[in-house]
Order: sequence, then structure tokens, then C-alpha cells
Amino acid sequence: MKRKYASTMAGVASILALMSVVAQPAVADVTIGVTLPSTGNAAALGIPMRNTAALWPTEIAGEKLNVILLDDAGDPSAATTNARRLVSENKADVIIGSAITPASVAVGGVAFETGTPHFAGSPVPLTPGRDKWTFVLPQKVSLMAEGIFDHMAKNKVKTVGFIGFSDSWGDLWIKELNTTGAQMGIKVVADERYARADTSVSGQALKLVAARPDAVLVGASGTGAALPQIALRERGYQGLIYQTHGAVTKDFIRVAGKAAEGAILASGPVMLAEGQPDDALTKAPGVAFVKGYEEKFAPGLRTQFGAHMWDAMEILKRAIPVALKKAKPGTPEFRAALRDAIESNKEVAASQGVYNYTPTDHYGLDGRARVMLVVKNGDFQLVK
Repeated sequence: MKRKYASTMAGVASILALMSVVAQPAVADVTIGVTLPSTGNAAALGIPMRNTAALWPTEIAGEKLNVILLDDAGDPSAATTNARRLVSENKADVIIGSAITPASVAVGGVAFETGTPHFAGSPVPLTPGRDKWTFVLPQKVSLMAEGIFDHMAKNKVKTVGFIGFSDSWGDLWIKELNTTGAQMGIKVVADERYARADTSVSGQALKLVAARPDAVLVGASGTGAALPQIALRERGYQGLIYQTHGAVTKDFIRVAGKAAEGAILASGPVMLAEGQPDDALTKAPGVAFVKGYEEKFAPGLRTQFGAHMWDAMEILKRAIPVALKKAKPGTPEFRAALRDAIESNKEVAASQGVYNYTPTDHYGLDGRARVMLVVKNGDFQLVK
């Protein structure tokens, strides 16, 4: 009886030992979920971001990176669905996306609800209390607007006509014009809007020309920013036309053609990475991105949006090793540790700026993230 009991207990012990081994959590990959517009009107912005993910390392600090790419077509509803799927099904440790403001705002909502670090690929309005998990990769509108308004002041621009997207991206820019611009003596004499999917802005352009502003600011992005540029020049407008950093792509020049000549744009430094001073902290990472991207895809295809994805990885290279010391990937504890690490790393040199995120500043960029460009002879040049 004792032998039978001992044998039974030994069997139970063996089973428990086996269960213990099976129950041990495997070392999890660090999962990066990405939602971008690979199709639709914003594809010109999303595709370079998607392409850049192919340049990322396959592991950080010995942990494999599991990258999941989804297409949201620039639609906020699709971006929301993708973000929820990435968190609930794929257990994403961090989400990146989208490439346009409305969709990025939608992803930020999911990030806040689920406690997941989020890198927005476009400037978004950060609502106090709901911005705990979202970090913005591009420069904030106020930083770039400062460069545009300074250029306007130097060129004695007093009146400005505005035309922009009829969504949150356009709203951010007209707000900046009506606040900071007004403080600098700039008066808005016309405010016109259009949808991202529109194929004509003839009526809006006629109203702008009739208002006779000294300059026009286009609050749009991607190839959609070319529409007002073309329409204004076709209708004889000879004043300065300013574009935001959302428009700084070679596709903008390609689509706008001769009408793009003379356009003034606020931009990140990566567009002219090689021309930076050797002591600029953004030069080495900028050149590395351009070299890697153009060797893999094609010369002359650099974009700020692809650079944002490069910069996200530069930040994660610093933050992930710190978070791994506190928790395992795939857990709420790791996500919180990752957020804290992003907020605490200082002077992260990247292609588009030097990041210094803090708990109260989730933009983290300063004047080193801005240059002013002009389109000349079918290419971008530094404003002198």
C-alpha cells in the first residue's frame, strides 16, 4: 500500500513538475504594431513609412522584434479597428501610426484606453489628461509655424489667405495663424477649406485671389497640398505660397510641376541631411536614413514620413533595453516601463531632430528640428 501510494505521489509530482515547466512564460518578442495608409489618398505618406520598417533591426538587446504592419487607408475608423486588433490580438507593446492627423488621433484614443505606448506619425492635438501614452514624432505645428511666420515678417507679409484640409490638420494651422500669426501682425483675410479626397479647389482659389493677400498658407499634406498650389498659379496669383511640413515630399513637386517653383516650406532637416554642419546632431542619423532608404528603394525618394519611422526606432533602441530591466514584453508592466523610458531618455539624436520627451512634453523637439526650404529648379533648396 505504501509502495502504491509512493508510486502515485511520484506520478503526481512528475505531472506537477511538467505543468510547472509548461506554465513558465516563454520569453516574448517585443511586438511593434503599425497602422498606416498603404492605400487611399494618404498612401504617398504611408508607403515611405511602411518601407522604412524594412530597414529596422531584427532585435534589440537580444530580444526579437515582431513587427506587424496593417493598412488603414487613412480612415480614422479603420485606424481605430487596426489599433484595437494590434493590442487585443497581437499583444502589441507599442503602436506606431498613422500618417495623417485624424487617423493618428483615433489611434491615440485606443492607446489611452489600453495603456499602450503610441508614436503618432503626424502632429496631433494632445489633450491634457488623455496624452499619457501618445508621443508625437513630427514637429509640432507651433514650432514649424514659427519658421513660416518669421519668413513672412522678413518679407513684409501683412495679409494672408488660408486654404487647408477640412479636418484637424487644417484646424491646427488656422488656429496658429489666428493666434501666433495675429500676435506678429499677420491678418487672415480669407479662410478656405477642402476635403482630402477633392479633385478641384477652383472655387476656393478664385476667392483667395479676389481677397488679394500678400501670401497664401496651404494647410495640407502629401500630394493633396499640390492642388491649391496649382490652382492659385493657374489663376494668376503671384504672391508667396507657403506649405507646411506635411507637404515636403518629392511627390509634391512632381504633381505640382512648374507651379511648385518658389513654394516656401517648413521642413525637418532630413530632406537636406548631407548639407548640415558636421557638428549637427541630426546629420549622422539623417545621412544613415537617406543612405539606407535610397539604396534599398531608389535615389531621390527620401521623405520626412519615412524618416519619422527611422526616428521611432532610434528612440526605441534607447528605451527598450531600459524597459526590459523592469518587465517582460507582452505585459502591462512592460508597456508602462517602456513609456517611462521614452520619457526619461534625453538628447536622442535622430534624423528629424533631437528628442527630449518628458512627462509633460510628448513632442520633445526644439529648433534643431526645423529648416526652411524653397522649391527651385524642381528640387528643394535651403532658404538663404
